Amino acid sequence: MWLFYCGALLAEVPPPTFRYLPDSRVALESATPNAVIRYTLEDRDPDKSAGIYFGPVDLPVGRVLRARVFSASPEDTSPVLSIAGRPQPSTVVAVTQNRDWKNYDWATRHRAIVARNEKVKPDILLLGDSITHFWGGEPADARARGPLSYQKYFGAFQVTNLGYGWDRTENVLWRLRNGEVDGIRPRVVMVMIGTNNMSINTTEEIAAGATAICDELYVRLPKAKILLIGIFPRGAKPDAGRDKIEAVNRELARRNGTRNITYLDIGKVFLEADGSISPAIMNDYLHPTEAGYERWGGAIAPTLQKLLTN
Repeated sequence: MWLFYCGALLAEVPPPTFRYLPDSRVALESATPNAVIRYTLEDRDPDKSAGIYFGPVDLPVGRVLRARVFSASPEDTSPVLSIAGRPQPSTVVAVTQNRDWKNYDWATRHRAIVARNEKVKPDILLLGDSITHFWGGEPADARARGPLSYQKYFGAFQVTNLGYGWDRTENVLWRLRNGEVDGIRPRVVMVMIGTNNMSINTTEEIAAGATAICDELYVRLPKAKILLIGIFPRGAKPDAGRDKIEAVNRELARRNGTRNITYLDIGKVFLEADGSISPAIMNDYLHPTEAGYERWGGAIAPTLQKLLTN
């Protein structure tokens, strides 16, 4: 990271301030009343011909953003602030994967979902990793663990399960950008993702990935309600991994009420009184059993019904 100010100090207008967002976009601010910020990604300082800053800017590695404050008086401008692009975290760079190749083919599941969209117009999408994948529904999977609760809570609706074993946030982003929500208009999209990023990404990066997914849904399905579920606890007993999950969930909770998002943290329904997870609820301390999926369904049912009704 580097930054510097350039240009003559012709007026008492302070330059804009900036911060990198977790996804490496740049946010700008000015303390000058009734002023605007103009910026360029070209190799020139911003003047009146430069675009006005309205929101966070994508800044690729190798590019430089130059920003300047223009006050209400046309001749009063600030020095120029220059900011270098920095690498995006892996959580927001859309890619495919096939980590669970011994059990299913990722590309085949993707093609099946795209083909299903041509025939089925779902009311509900379930979007996530293997925890969602194994609940049940279509496209069918032999490893479905919760068929009874799936039928109980979703049987009255057209539903497509967009859960994929071993998916991380970046894989979900790729799927959204490559046909899995094309041509459909679901009323609700339930999102629960991020547990597979825990060992390789920071709290902020994981939250940025989940946020990018919700933003992508908002753009592609602007009328859909997004039910964002906090990442579930994992492991037999409380530990540092659980603490990190809670930290990510606190970040995700900030999205509640924005861009069609309703946030729910239902992790406690999987825990015993002492904070442990029973193998009867998650037999591998990660994936719910039928009893675990029943708890999930019961915990979201009132909110899901409200979103579907509204």
